[in-house]
Amino acid sequence: MSRRVLTLTPEQRSELEHLRDHASKPYLRERDAALLGQSASAVARNGLLRRRNPKTIWEWLNRYQADGVAGLQVKPGRGRKPVFSPSKPGSGPR
Repeated sequence: MSRRVLTLTPEQRSELEHLRDHASKPYLRERDAALLGQSASAVARNGLLRRRNPKTIWEWLNRYQADGVAGLQVKPGRGRKPVFSPSKPGSGPR
């Protein structure tokens, strides 16, 4: 696999560094740190909260290049769906 290089403007680097250090969501801090790291395979092995497949890092890179910081956020509707919705009448405990 070829090595991909993310070229950042000073503003982009500053934004990623700020989010890496101050984002409220741990997954955003992890993804920002990954984009600021060395190669995807080195970051996947050593530079994150846990080991990641290098393809995961490349996917984050693709999403960042396509949509900027917004591409690193988890999209609405992802993840486990609630078992019940407390806002619906009659769906709460009886």
